[in-house]
Amino acid sequence: MPRKKGATRAVTQTRPTKRVSVRKSAGERSAALHKKLHGKFSVASKAPVTRENLDELYTPGVAEVSRRIAHDRDVARTYTSMGNMVAVVSDGSAVLGLGDVGPEAALPVMEGKAILFKELAGIDAVPLVLDTQSPEEIVRTVKALAPGFAGINLEDIKAPECFAVEQALTEALDIPVMHDDQHGTAIVVLAALLNAHVVVEKNLRRSRVAILGAGAAATAVTELLLAHGVGDIVLVDRDGILSELRLNLTPHKEALVAVTNEEGRVGGVREAVAGADVVIGLSAGGLLTAEHIRIMAQRPIVFGLANPEPEILPDEALAAGAEIVATGRSDFPNQVNNVLVFPGVFRGAIDHHVQTITTDMKLRAAEALAAVLKRPTAKKILPSVFDRRVVKAVASAIV
Repeated sequence: MPRKKGATRAVTQTRPTKRVSVRKSAGERSAALHKKLHGKFSVASKAPVTRENLDELYTPGVAEVSRRIAHDRDVARTYTSMGNMVAVVSDGSAVLGLGDVGPEAALPVMEGKAILFKELAGIDAVPLVLDTQSPEEIVRTVKALAPGFAGINLEDIKAPECFAVEQALTEALDIPVMHDDQHGTAIVVLAALLNAHVVVEKNLRRSRVAILGAGAAATAVTELLLAHGVGDIVLVDRDGILSELRLNLTPHKEALVAVTNEEGRVGGVREAVAGADVVIGLSAGGLLTAEHIRIMAQRPIVFGLANPEPEILPDEALAAGAEIVATGRSDFPNQVNNVLVFPGVFRGAIDHHVQTITTDMKLRAAEALAAVLKRPTAKKILPSVFDRRVVKAVASAIV
């Protein structure tokens, strides 16, 4: 329910991290910049507002435009900003590594997404933070706002509510809807794994994959890896490996058990990663140790994607024998981040009038993203965010 005026919200996390390795000075610089700019987002007119053209930009001339749209609502794409506008929607319930911090605290992140849409893909985007965590209210609100947008980017909405919200909006709207925490993450992880396997000379479909976490991102990664043909996946959450022996599983975790852990493994992180070719951390910082890396298969691939602290720091993982290490952070090599995905996905969806982002599109997007980098190496398995080929490659897959 909406909070009372003046109320505050305590920050909650799924699990406290052992240490935060983000430099304090970087956070202080960011805070100073945000304060100086009063946020990162602004609205600008595409035409100068002058005495000469005021009657064309507004009344009385604009009435003709409204009449044309009333006659055929599809031409709104041509006559208004709607045709290139995406809503970035969050309820603030699962923001970065901070957890449930509320809509106001989510706003800086949504503003960041909006400017990345613009700078990387030429898409206008509006951050919309909602003061409700009711899936029904979120769906109702977004449906009511949808006529002004060509796509809906859901962001930082906690599981399992995010599954219901995305499904309901996808079924109700004739514009693309994507929960980026799920599918953007899944696409970039698959792309990174494709290139990582080229480096270690293994076949991804034959690899044993351990995934730490069973939330929104982990669920989507699992589903996309299965769609690609990976057959041996084990997930582990705070209570242990997801297996048929676990009691009181949520419905979405029961669904994961049905398609993973064919060997019926039980135990915790150690049992999940033993003999694994790949470990993908989508949980909390500090969960992996050097000993975990040592009991993996030869030439192991380690993705510690928790933010702000990865499951294991790169130097520690490499010293323990990891062949390739990736994190979600830009200050380490091999950043695996969905900023490589969502601008291109929505650019392609808007340009090609795609109504639903399908699994086939996600698979093609991952393959296209991986292919941008012609010669992957252990220290570079994905192209740079600033590589202008990235958005075009991903967009070409969304048809």
